[in-house]
Amino acid sequence: MENKTNSHVTRRRFLSLTAAAATLAVVPVNFSFGSEPKKEKTKKPNSKFGGVQIGAITYSWRSMPDSAEETLKYCLECGISSIELMSNTAEQFAGMPQVAMPRPGRDATDEQRAAFQAAMKENAAAQRQWRLTAPMTRFEELRKMYNNAGVKIHIAKFSPENWSDEEIDYSFRAAKALGARGVSTEIGDVAAQKLGPFAQKYGMQVILHQHMQPGQPGWTFDKFLDMSPANMLNLDVGHYFGATGLHPNGIIERLHDRISSIHIKDKTGPKATPPNTNTEWGKGETPIADILLLLKKNKWPINVDIELEYNIPQGSDAVAEVKKCVEYCRKILV
Repeated sequence: MENKTNSHVTRRRFLSLTAAAATLAVVPVNFSFGSEPKKEKTKKPNSKFGGVQIGAITYSWRSMPDSAEETLKYCLECGISSIELMSNTAEQFAGMPQVAMPRPGRDATDEQRAAFQAAMKENAAAQRQWRLTAPMTRFEELRKMYNNAGVKIHIAKFSPENWSDEEIDYSFRAAKALGARGVSTEIGDVAAQKLGPFAQKYGMQVILHQHMQPGQPGWTFDKFLDMSPANMLNLDVGHYFGATGLHPNGIIERLHDRISSIHIKDKTGPKATPPNTNTEWGKGETPIADILLLLKKNKWPINVDIELEYNIPQGSDAVAEVKKCVEYCRKILV
């Protein structure tokens, strides 16, 4: 039996809803309140802690693909805002010819080894020729890509001292296009004597990196710095401590105005067992905290670049390990 009361109510509600629907059909309704939300910008990295610029040399990710795009991704994942860029990454991006032939293994024949050497020689000639005519536009594009992401290329490692003068000139022009303050290379007589005039020409620096040489009797940084006012140091404090056992702060205090950057790592000292060995940070003897706090205290404009050289633990990768090193520095400096 029909319930008249309920039927009556239902019809009234139906008519009410129909009228409301008709009103909505002719009256535009704006459900937004205020302006549309802006797209959230990607947060740029900032690895300057306590006034000390922490970065990395891209060699730290040598176990991973090294394209410019991938290297930038590593920087962002590690929260790094400054790098020393290895030239292979920059030149690949700029279009330099590359060797397509794989390196022969231990069981390669003499013919295979000879073919590889011939290909390498041919490729080196093609690369030299390319450098003589390479436009700077691609290096400028690389700089812009990194800068837009919040990463500064402060040094370019070309190691060009054994190149022709024209190629050396190219290396400084390319470094300048990248926004770098100078070209880095391994310390030595040829580099210190030959590169200085090119650096002065472009108002840049020759940045000399040492390994174990300070442990040799009579060896001194001053010899190389005296060869040109443009010559600066990339002081590797891990190698310095591992070779000499001396606290790196002594040489930093004495030569701070000639140090452009520092490579930082943890190592055991020369009298340890085993001696002069790369370790995970905090497991060696390099006085990392003392070094960073000295720079913070004196506000010296010296970049500190992580150089990952210890064996990567199983289950990890270079990005994860560099990220740990960045955090290690941050905790000391903030």
